[in-house]
Amino acid sequence: MTQSITLTASMRSNLASLKSIQGQMDTTQTRLSTGKKVNSAIDNASSYYQSRALTNRASDLDSLLDSMGQGIQTIQAANEGIESITAFIEQAKSVANSAFALDVTADDYVTQLENYQKQFNAIIDEIGTLAQDASYQGINLLTDGDLTVMFNETRTHSLTVNGKDVVTDMAGTDIGFTKASWADAVKTAKTAMDTAETAMNTAGPISSDSAEVETGHHYYTKNTDGSFTEVTLASGAKTKGYYEGGTSASGYYKTTVDYKNSISAATTGSVDKVNASLNGVANATKYLRDYSAELGNNFAIIETRQNFTEALIDVLETGSDNLVLADMNEESANYLALQTRQQLAINSLALASQSAQSVLKLF
Repeated sequence: MTQSITLTASMRSNLASLKSIQGQMDTTQTRLSTGKKVNSAIDNASSYYQSRALTNRASDLDSLLDSMGQGIQTIQAANEGIESITAFIEQAKSVANSAFALDVTADDYVTQLENYQKQFNAIIDEIGTLAQDASYQGINLLTDGDLTVMFNETRTHSLTVNGKDVVTDMAGTDIGFTKASWADAVKTAKTAMDTAETAMNTAGPISSDSAEVETGHHYYTKNTDGSFTEVTLASGAKTKGYYEGGTSASGYYKTTVDYKNSISAATTGSVDKVNASLNGVANATKYLRDYSAELGNNFAIIETRQNFTEALIDVLETGSDNLVLADMNEESANYLALQTRQQLAINSLALASQSAQSVLKLF
């Protein structure tokens, strides 16, 4: 049977004190190393779980910040596209103004008008290409794509930004920003007139006095400059010259007068079409400005929510820290005080031991 060693009351008291001080020092060292006064539910269950709940919510909100940031970038990409499309529209406006200012009586009017028409249409094609390229992470607000940004961790508050197919919208009847066909009609009339003049000049005039003017047709003489002048001639009269209508077998050749009238009408129509294109340019510009303002409003909403979420995360994390973080100054002072107490306890234990040893001197 093992016999226990009997300690004096003084030594036992000092040992208990040392054990208590060491426990407190271990706790203080843990707090100093982790920076927390509550490291587990054992330390303080209420504070631990409250802190954890606040930290988890802050973490959930932090993940939403990324979504908000990406949403802002998606809108920014669309806005950059609108700015570039607006620049193209201004360029198209300049081309249309140049076409509108053309001299309709100039010999090369059709050629110049067709050249401006090609430039105008090339710009519209480029606008369509640019709109397709204005996507961000698979979402394109300029081609009818939608963007949804979530604002809270329970997914009950969000904002949906509805995209628009800007190219299709601008080409609609309400706006009318479509490809130009300014020169098409007048070009067709000019081609027909050139063909008729070639046929007349190739066939030559009626040289026989036996050629009779039919009812409803006209007789023309050719001038030295190549133009034709109508001459009043009674139906049934026989004469040399150029005749409208009929067939080559009967000696009649079609004049160019009606084609010249067609060209005049087509020229007036082309000017009207250019003016319609200018109206389409103005409508498209307004449409883009309105959509840009709409996107700007959504941008501001998301940015405000982003700032709020960042501030809320700070509040949650601060609240969590208040529940579990240790006061490092206080813990440092406690540790120094415990070290002093520990040394005093060791000294007391030594004194108690010396008292016990003094008894041995009696033997």
